[in-house]
Amino acid sequence: MQIEKTADGSNTLFVPELDEHYHSIKGALTESDHIFIKMGLEHCRKQEVKLLEVGFGTGLNAFLTLLKAEETHKHIYYTTIERYPLDKTTASSLHYPETIAPDQAGTFYKLHEAEWGSPQRITPYFTLLKIKGDFTQHLFDECYDLIYFDAFAPEKQPEMWNQKLFDYLYSKMNPEGILTTYCAKGTVRRMLQSAGLTVERLPEPPGGKREILRATKLNSKTK
Repeated sequence: MQIEKTADGSNTLFVPELDEHYHSIKGALTESDHIFIKMGLEHCRKQEVKLLEVGFGTGLNAFLTLLKAEETHKHIYYTTIERYPLDKTTASSLHYPETIAPDQAGTFYKLHEAEWGSPQRITPYFTLLKIKGDFTQHLFDECYDLIYFDAFAPEKQPEMWNQKLFDYLYSKMNPEGILTTYCAKGTVRRMLQSAGLTVERLPEPPGGKREILRATKLNSKTK
């Protein structure tokens, strides 16, 4: 993997084997903050939030969520599943805490050092459960108020984007649960709608011309 600087000055990783970046080259930090924090977490009205992230990746989404939990005093119970975890050296080389919140550098590294498979209390407001496994095969014990769907693009990981998996995620969402994703392809939007979710197309971060999706579980699905 290669480290690349994005348009907002923050770094991302490029995977030559997939010809894919972990984050938008228009701005890794800007993208994560817009899609998952502003369009997701800030729209979740609960004070105690059960959150599922599909794809832990660099830990950027988790770190931004932790910082928002500290700011708002929301209690976040953050479950994330990752099949190919990054090593701490690679995560450190991205310099996210130095860019975003130098005084919280220790908590960023705690996210990567946390034991897999058991809940770890990172701060009084943020508890992390990391699952090392294949999302397409895993059965989750909890239901969630918020889902960050941050898998690689459908062209790169088609097995992560199918109707069966979105139907399953719907079944694991609490009433008024929210799912956000950077991918606004028509096929993805229709699968989310078919699963029973109400889907909004929203502008992507400043500087972009595409859209993102926010899907909400408003009513029980009937078939």
